[in-house]
Amino acid sequence: MRSSLWRFLSALAALAALGLAPAAAQAQDSDEGRTLSIGFVAFLSGPAAGSFGIPNFEGFEFMVDAINAGEVPPPYDTPGIAGAQIEYFVVDESGGPTKQVTEFRNMVERRNVDLVMGYISSGDCLAIPPVAEELRQLTILVDCGTPRVFEEADYRYVFRTGPHAAMDNIAAVRYLHDIDSEVATIAGINQNYAWGLDAWADFTSAMAILYPGVETVTEQFPKLFAGQYSTEISALTVRAPEAIHTSLWGSDLEAFVLQGAQRGLFMNRHIVMVAADHVLPVLGRNVPDGVIVGARGPHGDFAPDTELANWFRQGFKERYGKLTTQPPHKSAMAILGVKTAFEKAAAAVGRFPTNEEVIDAMEYLQWDTPSGPVELALGKGHQAIQASAIGVTRWNDDEQRVELVDIKRYAARCVNPPEGVLSVEWIKDGMPGAQCD
Repeated sequence: MRSSLWRFLSALAALAALGLAPAAAQAQDSDEGRTLSIGFVAFLSGPAAGSFGIPNFEGFEFMVDAINAGEVPPPYDTPGIAGAQIEYFVVDESGGPTKQVTEFRNMVERRNVDLVMGYISSGDCLAIPPVAEELRQLTILVDCGTPRVFEEADYRYVFRTGPHAAMDNIAAVRYLHDIDSEVATIAGINQNYAWGLDAWADFTSAMAILYPGVETVTEQFPKLFAGQYSTEISALTVRAPEAIHTSLWGSDLEAFVLQGAQRGLFMNRHIVMVAADHVLPVLGRNVPDGVIVGARGPHGDFAPDTELANWFRQGFKERYGKLTTQPPHKSAMAILGVKTAFEKAAAAVGRFPTNEEVIDAMEYLQWDTPSGPVELALGKGHQAIQASAIGVTRWNDDEQRVELVDIKRYAARCVNPPEGVLSVEWIKDGMPGAQCD
């Protein structure tokens, strides 16, 4: 089944000068006439759209419709957000950080949004927060992974409702160690920007702690959305590491899996893909069995067996004809965090809250999601932590899909640093105080 997103994408080119696409179905005002206007940003075109940006938007669209109708399971079953119906429009994230800063200013100064949500690229997530602070615009970063956002600066008006990338790489190394893998040599292929560089730094630092003396035999940093990896695969093959780490995502990861598997790169070694669940439905049988996979949290096959999680996975599949993976789960986490914060603030002040009151209510917030509990525990209450899960791929012939098996789960404070500590320094120090029992 096609989502309503496809119906408005045909109009996107005509609105390119504005960079804005109208929402597929804007919610009507509540009886009192109050609405909450949200500008949502995701990749709607280009190589990041198919397996990531569009599912990310679909998760948001699905949740907005359910929230407006009061159809989310308790405790989220009251219609709207603090009584206000959600209206939204969508901005295509393609184009790079400079373009996104311009789009952000347009949303705030021309469209007068109440709230900005979204951003997948770590480059965009580094560019947007200083502008949000300048304009005093409440902004929710939905997905991007670089730890630098809140480790290198403090922000009042910006929150990130998903964990940063250190968690993914620490969990992957713990998984290797927990399955008694003997690894003496490693290599990496990661995109040459904040996300890829940070992921590789965290992975190698964690490997040095749990695998003392491990040797890095090669590290490859192709540009974002390169798509062709012949040179990198050759280098990896020649150096013959016992484990290969990658944080590639979207079409880049799809291309790497297809090209690497064809050349035998996935044979007789550990392949560790820390953010890969979203490409498994697309690649299907092309994914070799036994690949170690993370999903940047307990999303999709890793999601808990709860009423909220099962409702989300079933409803999303019925509407869009696809399984949930990381991107739609991240959107669901974000909008439920927003609903929780607004309604907490409204209960405190006895009326619909201002954004300043919402910010005060949101700091250090805890809430439940289709991916389990989330807590804004870092970045002075602006950066989320969450449990992690890692598994390995196996083709399920009965269901005709790749499934994740041999799953191990890691508590949030086992794989995330404590408040006020840089991730990479915490890892290098041996992850003191990690709560893994």
